[in-house]
Amino acid sequence: MFMDLLDTLIIGSGPAGLSAAIYAKRANLSVLVAEKDYMGTGQISESGEVDNYLGLPGINGFDLGEAFLNHAKKLDVEFYEGMADGFERDADGWSVHFSDGKKIAAKTVIYCAGAVHRHLDIEGEREFTGKGVSYCAVCDGAFYKGKTAAVVGGGDTALGDALYLSDLCDKVYLIHRRDQFRGSARTVERLKSMENVEIITNAVPERINGSQTVTALELKDGRPVAVNGVFVAVGMKPLTDVLKGVVDLDDGGYVIADETCATSAPGFFVAGDVRAKALRQVVTAVSDGANAAVAAAEYILSL
Repeated sequence: MFMDLLDTLIIGSGPAGLSAAIYAKRANLSVLVAEKDYMGTGQISESGEVDNYLGLPGINGFDLGEAFLNHAKKLDVEFYEGMADGFERDADGWSVHFSDGKKIAAKTVIYCAGAVHRHLDIEGEREFTGKGVSYCAVCDGAFYKGKTAAVVGGGDTALGDALYLSDLCDKVYLIHRRDQFRGSARTVERLKSMENVEIITNAVPERINGSQTVTALELKDGRPVAVNGVFVAVGMKPLTDVLKGVVDLDDGGYVIADETCATSAPGFFVAGDVRAKALRQVVTAVSDGANAAVAAAEYILSL
């Protein structure tokens, strides 16, 4: 098992956390990766296809996540299943509390817990979650083969979901509250050219209707859109509530950190989707993890 005082404790085993683990291990640091989901690899596992990771075009997201995990295992990185729910500065560095009552001490912490899906917060959403409302097209899209689905959102995730579902569903509605999309213009043009995709802009969902399962998505202007499923892709919420009062956060709850991934608290680093930055992709998460681990190693040397 791991030692009494680790060099670095990494929270989260997505691309950022595993990248940090590999770089920390290669720097000869004692490393432990804590993850609430046993041997999880983060949200990358939900992606049917990752086409923008350098050198691996079209790779399945689950396979990419497993490749990251196996690389870390090959370097004998240790893992611990648990959810961190408290952080305290002490004379040795950091004392991290877990929901199972365990306490782990480390000279440095690299926090890579990621983010979760935001909800529409409209009538019927929670009632029909799992019964027609989904937050992962790759996970649940196959249930709607030959049916009609709506994707709500305007970023790359929403566009990708609509594209993915267009190969499965008879009809796909892409619904966005603005007239311009935040996601790839190329993907928008591709969707516009598809006969079974209909784009509805300047539209705000108000209610999800159904009986046993979803039957329609009602818009604020009163228009009902008959669908069998609603896929919500309206952004993410960083898992940083536990860091309030520990490190500086921006208005969106993301951790403020420089390019070395150092936060406002000495010895506390952050990487991946929880960091305040312009682009949240696998490649930037991996980069963050590397930077954070190198910075952590340099910090330990400076003690």
